[in-house]
Amino acid sequence: MISQIKGWLLEIQDQQLILDVGGIGYEVEVPLATALTLHNRKDLVQLYTHFVVREESHTLFGFLNRSDRDLFRALIKVNKVGPRLALSILSTLDAKGFSRLVQLNDVKTLNGIPGVGRVMAERLIMEMRDKVEEWQDAGATQSLAAGARSQTDDAEAALIGLGYKPQEVTRVLAQIQDPADNIEGLIRQALKLLG
Repeated sequence: MISQIKGWLLEIQDQQLILDVGGIGYEVEVPLATALTLHNRKDLVQLYTHFVVREESHTLFGFLNRSDRDLFRALIKVNKVGPRLALSILSTLDAKGFSRLVQLNDVKTLNGIPGVGRVMAERLIMEMRDKVEEWQDAGATQSLAAGARSQTDDAEAALIGLGYKPQEVTRVLAQIQDPADNIEGLIRQALKLLG
């Protein structure tokens, strides 16, 4: 098993990186967010990896942090979720954002991820509910469930009203790790990420 890889970033094509490790170029499939984060960088990169061996291919998947890799591994164990769909989910949400949606039973947002239908969203919530606690702070889940959802809904409506695409807004709001205490602060955080 290849657990991590560290090398010089040579090239990015869509969601595939080429890393030079000791003169050998490794192709690594990454979530879209990782590709965007590393865009225009030509320096040393370290990724946590998962190696998938199939009869027709050997594919190395890479992630900037361990929690995203751990989520990827958990997702591909869910019935009818393969590496490509898991990568699509992680291209939209990081591990913390995904765990929030599962804790909140947010079928609608999960259903908005490319490749995830309503039945799959419900299956993900059901099968991942007990596994996502490691990505949530113990006290944060209770406070989030208590009131932050309506605040997030209000922020989402405001950002869509400003002309941003609903799917993009949902993805960005789910990625905010430490939401502000008020809606204005949450909108400011989201606008920075929407850039």
